[in-house]
Amino acid sequence: MGVERALLMAAELRPPVFCLHELVHNEQVVDGLRRRGMAFVESLSEVPDGSTVLFSAHGVAPAVREEAVSRGLHVVDATCPFVGRVHRAARAFAARGVPVVVVGRANHAEVQGIVGELDDFRVVASADEVADLQYPVDAPLGVLCQTTMTSGAVHAVLDALRARYPHLETPSAADVCTATRDRQRAVEDFVRGGGDGVLVLGSAGSSNTNRLADVARAAGAGFVARAGSMEDVRALDFAGVRRLGVTAGASTPEEFLRRVVEELRV
Repeated sequence: MGVERALLMAAELRPPVFCLHELVHNEQVVDGLRRRGMAFVESLSEVPDGSTVLFSAHGVAPAVREEAVSRGLHVVDATCPFVGRVHRAARAFAARGVPVVVVGRANHAEVQGIVGELDDFRVVASADEVADLQYPVDAPLGVLCQTTMTSGAVHAVLDALRARYPHLETPSAADVCTATRDRQRAVEDFVRGGGDGVLVLGSAGSSNTNRLADVARAAGAGFVARAGSMEDVRALDFAGVRRLGVTAGASTPEEFLRRVVEELRV
């Protein structure tokens, strides 16, 4: 839903438009938008005053919004609704002065936007990192989640946090988005039901695409590969794979998925 919404919003804009970071993490999508005249920037300093700027589906920190307003930029906000829910929960924690553990990868654009809402936070990517937290065990502690993590990784961190912090607060935003969760469960079910190979379609920079590959490996698939183009698919050796499952990251174009499936069936 967040990807489709972002693409629909981008399609309604006319150049010149500047997009802060990649709209979604998929090279095919970004290249198509670039051909239509959209410019991608890593900082608002690259956007001329008074221009139109599109915020990506990953969301941005409040300081970025404030800078855009102060410079008279016309803002089009394509933040995914699931990410927006996490931001609202972050603001609620911050208003109460509750420290927050953010489950995710610190350098990911989504996490950088979330922590921009917070004053007191730590980012952890695995259950092992919970032991390094210095918060008092008897104090309230909030938890939020990057929406494209694997459900297994999130739940492992939550279990470790609950074991150490009895007053842990876990709002509904402390979970992966439904699109990510449903795809991960489908991969698990396929492999455990006898599938021995999984092809994940999507870009190397897409977190939810990479997590799908992680899920396939953890479920026991003997063959797991990621492909971002038809050339990538054609270069793969499927020898020995008896039953191949094909899945795709949330930002992967549906047309690419259909083309790959049609070619593999031949």
